[in-house]
Amino acid sequence: MPDVTAPANDTAAPQAAAKVDRSHKGEAMPAYAFQDGAGKAVTLADFRGKPALVNLWATWCAPCVHEMPTLDALAAREKASLHVLTVSQDMEPAKVQPFLTERKLTNLIAYRDPDLQFSTGMGVSLPTTILYDAAGKEVWRVTGGMDWAGAEAAKLIGEARG
Repeated sequence: MPDVTAPANDTAAPQAAAKVDRSHKGEAMPAYAFQDGAGKAVTLADFRGKPALVNLWATWCAPCVHEMPTLDALAAREKASLHVLTVSQDMEPAKVQPFLTERKLTNLIAYRDPDLQFSTGMGVSLPTTILYDAAGKEVWRVTGGMDWAGAEAAKLIGEARG
């Protein structure tokens, strides 16, 4: 099993995702409430207006940990045109901000879903990443780790702008 306590300078990017699932295309984003970095309740509807890439992850999930630096790079590069929301499914939400801080993932906000509404309500495993268009409709979802800073991800994300 991969070491989930790998140092922050681990630069190996995850491989391309095995599967892009378009079976939920056009479905409205869920209305689940979750917490922003300050503990304030938010919903995905708060991010309408530009596409949103929602990554469901946890600090204990090795593939999740491995892809976080690529999500941070994507968030830095696309901040004007894409919301990158990493929503932790950790049962101990207090671990999320220290995790991001230790790894210098400065472009990601410590969104937390302490009730695990996303993973249980949507019946997904971790990591799962879902792209919503600017109107809040699902474009696709990917299960498993992916290099979110790479060319394949850029092409997929472009589908929300079409």
